[in-house]
Amino acid sequence: MAKDLTTSRVDRQNILNNELALQEIQVSSNIKGILYEGKICLTKNMVAAFFDVEPRTIERYVSDNADELMNNGYEILRGQRLKSFIQCVREQDVPDINVGNISNRTPQLAIFDFRSFLNIAMLLTESENARVLRQLILDIVIDLVNQKTGGGTKYINQRDKDFISTYLQEENYRREFTDALRDYVDMGNAKYAIYTDKIYQSIFKEKAREYREILRLKKNDKVRDTLYSEVLNLVASYECGLAALLKEQSEQLGRKLNNWETDDVFRAFEQLPLWKPLVHSARVKMASRDLALRDAFHQHLEEYIQPLESEEYHRFLGAEGDEIERLMIENEAVLKRLKERE
Repeated sequence: MAKDLTTSRVDRQNILNNELALQEIQVSSNIKGILYEGKICLTKNMVAAFFDVEPRTIERYVSDNADELMNNGYEILRGQRLKSFIQCVREQDVPDINVGNISNRTPQLAIFDFRSFLNIAMLLTESENARVLRQLILDIVIDLVNQKTGGGTKYINQRDKDFISTYLQEENYRREFTDALRDYVDMGNAKYAIYTDKIYQSIFKEKAREYREILRLKKNDKVRDTLYSEVLNLVASYECGLAALLKEQSEQLGRKLNNWETDDVFRAFEQLPLWKPLVHSARVKMASRDLALRDAFHQHLEEYIQPLESEEYHRFLGAEGDEIERLMIENEAVLKRLKERE
């Protein structure tokens, strides 16, 4: 899905929260600035010069997007911190044309760290340099994800340290659920797909077929292999609870349930108040992660999309994820036997 960084705050923030990508962008772009408190910083004049616009254009974008920019590293220096910055300027012999006419009598000075500098680049529509930098940013982000996932994000969920144990445990609850449908529901074999879809729709508002289309899964790809551990946990909770209720209701009646009775059990179960926060959390994680990491947009979950936090990128793209993926590849046969046990 094509991204327009100038219009989408979520897309901008997803990139700006991805510290791994920011490191690559800083190296590749080789943007020069003033080293201050261990970070590359630029003044308003330096930013305007880079993007070949007037300083007042930068001022207008700052005014219109103050909260976003301040959350991403833009700040106004005063007092002792301003004095220390001016000292850094002098020590690094930065020409006046780059920083403006500043001195110890200057009351305040706005600066952009590299993160907020990129933020401005994502907002500016008047600058060709900003457009070129935006394309570089998007290329690097895509390359980073492809590098970490071997060119495909289908199973990026499996780079999470919690995935393996959750996946194996969920199989047990899945078996309990399918056994309950077999033993306590008087319907044909279609009941397995029908009530699995009902679980998916209850949790993330999509049937298996819709989910497969959004993630562009192939015929032999299994939906559960692509689910995040938190979503798998919730699916398992549904399966475990429904299995118990189907058994209880069937034994009370002394016979198998028909489809209407089974639907009634399901409706009562999914409307229990305890599910509301769990379902909300699962929807946020699934919709937000899939957009940021898989470039997959769940239209029915659009209201739940949020920018990913920095730790989420480290979780799925960082060194720990590399190690988890290596272990899964090395132990693929063992994992398959564990999954198929009993």
